[in-house]
Amino acid sequence: MPPRDNPTVRQARLGSELRKLRDRAGKTAKEAAGLISTDQAKISHIEAGRIGISEDRIRRLATFYACDDEALIEALCEIAREHRGQHWWDAYRGVLAPGFLDIAETEHHAVEFRGLQSVTFPGVLQTRAYAEALFAGHIPPLPDDEVQVRVEHRMKRREIFNRPSPPPFLAIVHEAALRMRVGGRKTARDQLEDLMQASELPWLTLRVIPFTSEDFIEATQTVLYAAGKVPQLDTVHIDTPFGGRFLDAEADLARYRTLLDLAEQASLDPEESRQFIHHIAREL
Repeated sequence: MPPRDNPTVRQARLGSELRKLRDRAGKTAKEAAGLISTDQAKISHIEAGRIGISEDRIRRLATFYACDDEALIEALCEIAREHRGQHWWDAYRGVLAPGFLDIAETEHHAVEFRGLQSVTFPGVLQTRAYAEALFAGHIPPLPDDEVQVRVEHRMKRREIFNRPSPPPFLAIVHEAALRMRVGGRKTARDQLEDLMQASELPWLTLRVIPFTSEDFIEATQTVLYAAGKVPQLDTVHIDTPFGGRFLDAEADLARYRTLLDLAEQASLDPEESRQFIHHIAREL
């Protein structure tokens, strides 16, 4: 098969983790290629996520790299078993940009989330009307059918919380996001009320950073920290005006864990946060 032009975020992650194991072991791509009877170019494609790799070869390489972390090896094999077409977001391939599919894939496979939102609500907690207002405000304007496809995709992302055991989600939202009247008064009020109802569910912990907080001023970044089945597969998603970025270097993961710890410490507790949101909703 020819190399993939656009590997998914999970396919790319499998390759990058294999590269990290090889680098730690001090092995060359030529040595790895010799072990599995292939060439260096194929190893490069594997480590870039452009072509797949079998479970047997993953285990052989792990042994060659002196990796005895069975939980990590099994998690990598699980990624290798995945294939396009088996998940709901694959229906949007070729319809939406790859980044939309990547965030859905990341959320689907995460076991826990922590998020920080500065001026909007987390995507998986948005109402349909709120999401429509956000996408309708895109610059340049999007065609109506494009807006609706994006909204449908965003609504489907909420399905991760319909599982028998939904992944825990700590959502830290700045007061600025609560006061933005996205879509007008009714849409904004309905979004706040929906958020308050969701905050009563056992999987969601909602915390608000008020304007009066003097302990946390880095509220400009939109961050989602998705914990993987093993710590090595943790991922940070940064949303920017120029598109989303996925980070997995340990230095980046540590930096954003610290950022989220500080944000949580500066926020109101869950009950105070609910009362705070209720007060803002009554003002609308």
